[in-house]
Amino acid sequence: MVIPVRTLVTGAAGFIGSTLVDRLLSDGHHVVGLDDLSHGRPENLDDAHKQDRFAFVQADIVDADLNGLLADIRPELVFHLAAQIDVRRSVDEPEFDAMVNAVGTVRLAEAARRAEVRKIVNTSSGGAVYGVPQRYPTGEDAPAEPASPYVASKVAAELYLASFRSLYGMDCTHIAPSNVYGPRQDPHGEAGVVAVFAKAMLAANPDLAGIYATNEGSAIGAVDAANELKIEPGKVKIVGFDSGKAQIDAIKSGIMAGAITQNPIGIGEATVQAAVDAIAGKQLPKFIDTGFFWYDKTNLEDPKIKAVLYE
Repeated sequence: MVIPVRTLVTGAAGFIGSTLVDRLLSDGHHVVGLDDLSHGRPENLDDAHKQDRFAFVQADIVDADLNGLLADIRPELVFHLAAQIDVRRSVDEPEFDAMVNAVGTVRLAEAARRAEVRKIVNTSSGGAVYGVPQRYPTGEDAPAEPASPYVASKVAAELYLASFRSLYGMDCTHIAPSNVYGPRQDPHGEAGVVAVFAKAMLAANPDLAGIYATNEGSAIGAVDAANELKIEPGKVKIVGFDSGKAQIDAIKSGIMAGAITQNPIGIGEATVQAAVDAIAGKQLPKFIDTGFFWYDKTNLEDPKIKAVLYE
């Protein structure tokens, strides 16, 4: 049984933030989303707005009344994703970058302290904080060597939050995503790596017959690239893997030819049977084939296919 928690998500209209909002809501929690909509997209929160456990505040962490906001909503957890993420802009405008990423985080932490927030989950930067590491794989104990103002401001935010933990006992966890991709990503930004690579590949190979994408995120990256290049639907056969709303919609529209999905019901049955056989002392096969399904516009409504798809 899930115990509902009051949460605040900053950067809630971004592609990562909105996905987190949807997950928190689906798990039964209460969510207030905060975003200044300078880059976030309101439509990313369309599903969230359908739930009475969600509220949205359009505000900037740099100048909003965060003390008043957090005093009103009294969140137990704060997920901090609001940020200036453009490395090039940080080089051109380091003061602006520091105001958003460092000062904005300090303002949020102080408001959280006053509102007695239990924990902040802070989104830092991936491997960039370590510069060019001296060893691989790179551990968390590697020294920080910021190579841009963006990374410096992210490191500063981590240190400020660590000081709040030391001074006030406010718990904090840092996550460090690298090149994230998936549904709702901005195909034009420097973080939209799959769409960028797919666009370059399609532009350099106009006779390319098809693309096989190994998960939903890469499939939608290929779809975004094809759309941006105005490639006629069906000219390049884009085949995806697994399920998800964005991929299903792309198949319905004809931009994707179809996709291969796993058989989750078969996986569950085979796993239980293997466990029973193992307990009974039977020899298990080295590989267990749980099967797969192909789906496209012609069979999306087939009950057997609908049973293994999810949105």
